Amino acid sequence: MSSLFPHLFEPITLGTRTIRNRIVSSDHDTVLDDHGAIGDDLVAYHEARAQGGCGLIVLQVSGVHETARYTNHVLMATDDSSIPGYRAVAEAVHRHGATIFAQLFHPGREVMDGERGMAPRAVAPSDTPQERFKVVPEALSTEVIKEIIAGYASAAKRITDAGIDGVEIVASHGYLPIQFFNPRVNTRTDEYGGSPASRRRFLAEVVAGVRAAVGPDVVVGLRISGEEKTEDGLVATEILDLIEHLDSLECLDYFSITAGDSSTLQGAVHIVPSMQIDPAYAASLSEQVKKITDKPVMVAGRINQPHEAEKAIAEGRTDMAIMTRAMICDPEIANKSGRDAVDDIRACIGCNQACIGHFQMGVPISCIQYPESGRELTFLPRPRARTRRRVLIIGGGPAGLKAAAVAAEAGDDVVLCEREPHLGGAVLLAQEMPYQSEFGGAATNLSAEAKRAGVDIRTSTTVTQQILDEVAPEHVIVATGAKQRMPHIEIDDGAFVIGARDYLNTQPILPTGRVLVTDWKGDWIGLGIALRLAEARVPVTLATAANFAGAAIQQYTRTLLMSQALRAGVDFVNDARLVGVDAETGYLQSTLCEIVHEVDGVAATIVSGAPQSVIPDLDFGSASVHTIGDALAPRTVEEAVFEGLEAANSLAMVS
Repeated sequence: MSSLFPHLFEPITLGTRTIRNRIVSSDHDTVLDDHGAIGDDLVAYHEARAQGGCGLIVLQVSGVHETARYTNHVLMATDDSSIPGYRAVAEAVHRHGATIFAQLFHPGREVMDGERGMAPRAVAPSDTPQERFKVVPEALSTEVIKEIIAGYASAAKRITDAGIDGVEIVASHGYLPIQFFNPRVNTRTDEYGGSPASRRRFLAEVVAGVRAAVGPDVVVGLRISGEEKTEDGLVATEILDLIEHLDSLECLDYFSITAGDSSTLQGAVHIVPSMQIDPAYAASLSEQVKKITDKPVMVAGRINQPHEAEKAIAEGRTDMAIMTRAMICDPEIANKSGRDAVDDIRACIGCNQACIGHFQMGVPISCIQYPESGRELTFLPRPRARTRRRVLIIGGGPAGLKAAAVAAEAGDDVVLCEREPHLGGAVLLAQEMPYQSEFGGAATNLSAEAKRAGVDIRTSTTVTQQILDEVAPEHVIVATGAKQRMPHIEIDDGAFVIGARDYLNTQPILPTGRVLVTDWKGDWIGLGIALRLAEARVPVTLATAANFAGAAIQQYTRTLLMSQALRAGVDFVNDARLVGVDAETGYLQSTLCEIVHEVDGVAATIVSGAPQSVIPDLDFGSASVHTIGDALAPRTVEEAVFEGLEAANSLAMVS
């Protein structure tokens, strides 16, 4: 038992099942399916979390009816062909002492993908339009409603007969069951609409049908948003009334509480809250639920560290802590917390880039800090070097640090040289942005991993030919990153122009007046600088060559940053590149045509342009050389860390 987290590691009983601790990996679509079924990749993914000490794993959503296909890769539990997959993942998770549930799901109008690129078709209680995906659903007939209700029950029976320990009915985030309950969405006047009793009938019949199908020995839970936090969404009092009624049916064993709604950008940010949102913020919602039920309650909402989970449980705000992204970033977080090895935890920074960001691109999820996630069968277990070799890593940014840690773990003798006095590279610039301070945690985590692996780290050390000869490496990994590049523009002698990296590194005092921030990519740099200045009450125009500001940022993160920028008064110009600056005017040319836009009254211009790779001019002799990260081609932290893993992994394979 952990001495630091006694509440977190106390077993808990849900229905007929005792869970070994209070740590939960909740549902999250991994895009690791095998044509809509559970295959080897998904089994390996969840087995890693079970082996890492997690108490309860809840699988990603399983569709209960043919109309439940909200993406082209959703798991489906509508026929017996799905049974082998559920059995395989149950056996894998049980091998390591963890418990596993599956989610029963119908999206209603919340449908993302259509067939073969066509616009999505959806069904719902009524034809009320959905704003975020621009869907106008088809109103369900009573006959199909009955089919869907029966589908929940048959899917539950099929899944649990395969060895899954329990099922969780999804009524969160504006999906079908809660669409029936919301009077702003459900305008029916039949037995499934109108009065509160009629609007809750669908979910009540689903709950009762599932319980009847699986019997008393299988755990049945409900996932629901404690508050939808969006225009026309359900508020806490409405949700609490519904929970109280469902609890009285005596069919449910627990409640899983989250926040938000999928139908608007405003509500959707709470599906996977980014680093702008306080840790464990939704515990205020689970606390309210605990006041009206004696059933166990679990809560999601950016619980990324064991001390956050311990505090929420100790204060009686929840019984279990959902730490999904924490386990995507570090599958061993439960084991590490259980032995009080908190300094060894690779903490999630809430960037959303490779987890929900990948899902929204329709590709398998991972983590920018731990690219082994979602790639367990490719990179784990870590290969061992057949002979101990001397490896030199040039550059202590994310690419170099990951390569160094993995190579040292594989058994190589690794020296890492970084010319700056600190490690982290460009990651350290990100933490200078408003609401992005946690980004620096990636540098902290990667540095700690390299040190624990035994890497010989030499900061303030530029690799010269003399050092290269002294180290005498058999293998060299070049991870020297990128430098600032200024675009070719006309600049009047009286204009104040500075590159974004120089601005963030030196923090100069800018001339008084409007600042023009120009951004070539639509990423966090231009938007972050503009927001920082605007919140300091500096008038700012952000001109981006992308279609819109923040276009390259994951949707939920961008939504929050943009809402903050709008409130702060940032002016936006889209589809525009900087072509010239004089003493008081910035000249922007449209990326679409020949039109030139003038920004008047400009006192200073900050330019975020395309970076340029830095390549050392050295003679590496007979050593093998791998170039990775921004030194290979300037991109993001995700590609840098992944290439560090790949390069070191390939070295271990060399005889």
